Amino acid sequence: MYLTRFRLNTARVGARKLLSSPQALHAAVMSSFAEIPPANEEGPRVLWRIDRNSKAETCLYIVGPDKPDLTHLVEQAGWPETGRWQTYDYQALLSRLAKGNRWAFRLTANPVHSIRRKAEEPTKRTAHVSQKHQIDWLLQRQEHAGFKVIGKPPEHQLIPGLDTHELVIHDRRQLTFKKRGNDKPITLLTVTFDGRLEVTDPEAFSRTLTRGLGRGKAYGCGLMTLAEA
Repeated sequence: MYLTRFRLNTARVGARKLLSSPQALHAAVMSSFAEIPPANEEGPRVLWRIDRNSKAETCLYIVGPDKPDLTHLVEQAGWPETGRWQTYDYQALLSRLAKGNRWAFRLTANPVHSIRRKAEEPTKRTAHVSQKHQIDWLLQRQEHAGFKVIGKPPEHQLIPGLDTHELVIHDRRQLTFKKRGNDKPITLLTVTFDGRLEVTDPEAFSRTLTRGLGRGKAYGCGLMTLAEA
């Protein structure tokens, strides 16, 4: 497994076009591999995420079983003379995972749930729009995913009943785009979680890091990255 970081030059038209369309960016990411890894739930897959750290720094992160070649992205959306990308051995981090380890994390996700208005109607997938429901969406998945978000004692909660964990939400976006060959638009709500977690099941957590969490993985959702807490 490998983790790759690439900084986009947002002053270029090519970069702005990619950032405006998750479908186009997905295609550009998959074009980075000579042999496209299979997108299945049984093994590692290609995951990617856009981090907008500031107006001057927008970065693309890619995790996958093979090293990508981002030459085409440098030419289209980077700095052709000086632009590079950094690829790291992700297995080194995965091998360090142990029960009780604490990490800072970032995750961009598509928090959705299934609803129906009438009993006879089929269920419909709908995005969570409130911050409370988005947080609940993540907390409901943490046990199966092999981690738990670290809780806050009551005296440290700014909003009692809501600010119960070391977790913040930012960069909420609603993206509307069309898939090639389909005139019906796709709407995708994404949110970014920053927080601190504790590993509860290293094997399950490793699967989460290499297979992604939640839906919308082809469109920049599901990739969780870690940093020293």
